[in-house]
Amino acid sequence: MPVKALAAAGICLAVLGAAAAWLTLGREPSPPCTRLAHDTRVRTSMGAAIQPGMSCTALGEAIVKATACSEPGRHARAQAQTMKDVLFALAWVQPKNIDLDPALRVPLATALADYEPDLHEMLAGVDSEYVLKAGHDMPLWEAGGTDHLSVYHTVFGATLGAVAEDPRAYALLRSAETRTAAERLAAVPTGATGSELSLQPTKNARAFGILDAVAVAVAVAVAVAAKSQDAPEARKWHATVFDHLLNERADRADQAAPADHLTATWLQELKDTPGPARADRLRTQGVDMARTWAQARDMDEQTRKDLLPEVENSAPYAYRAAKP
Repeated sequence: MPVKALAAAGICLAVLGAAAAWLTLGREPSPPCTRLAHDTRVRTSMGAAIQPGMSCTALGEAIVKATACSEPGRHARAQAQTMKDVLFALAWVQPKNIDLDPALRVPLATALADYEPDLHEMLAGVDSEYVLKAGHDMPLWEAGGTDHLSVYHTVFGATLGAVAEDPRAYALLRSAETRTAAERLAAVPTGATGSELSLQPTKNARAFGILDAVAVAVAVAVAVAAKSQDAPEARKWHATVFDHLLNERADRADQAAPADHLTATWLQELKDTPGPARADRLRTQGVDMARTWAQARDMDEQTRKDLLPEVENSAPYAYRAAKP
């Protein structure tokens, strides 16, 4: 387990290093959408959907259409390959220098959020299959009735940083991870012990830790770009994120589905938190959801005392690595 923890921490640091580098280093402007629209693999994947001189808005819409599920939770091989090709086209050549047109941020987040299990595993950085199959030329793989994809942590981190500058895009990714985290907790077998019990909540915390650090880095970069001393632009970014997260809230806490209960309870707790404290509350999401889950399962006190500190300690690696 210590080796796994070190490996996960290393992946987290690398992902966030890529995101933070994109946000802090200077970027030379390039023609809008050039890298994506002219990338050979993207053009091959998307075919006639790529048109000469198309706007970034049109390109974003085309990417969402080309990568979206044909049915819930089931991506065809061509859809997943297009998503992988787009991610590599964005960040493989110059992962620290992505020039992403604002019109592409929400569409790319929408496309990424459609791959919730893959997003979760690339954020958590624990599953060895996602590490071994991250290369550009490594094949996709089928599991659970759908095709899965992975990309290098540098590519993934740089893409997160570029996309998340739009708070709506960040909220989409955060919502997707919240849903997956709740589903993974709900799927832990009753009576699980040891690593079978702790793996999912600690993975969730690592994934949220990555997103926490990206949020901090983006908010700082937004404030710097605005040359603001009291960071009103950063506060505005956070406020927009919370508005979008809470606007998606569904009052389903009383429903029987455990994942719905976990998601609704967490969002209600966030809503009940005073505005100035919400950014800090967001950074406790992993352990807060684990606590609600433990309570719903009537977990005994000693098991909770052993589990929750482990979960709480899983997020800070990535957060501290990228905190400006």
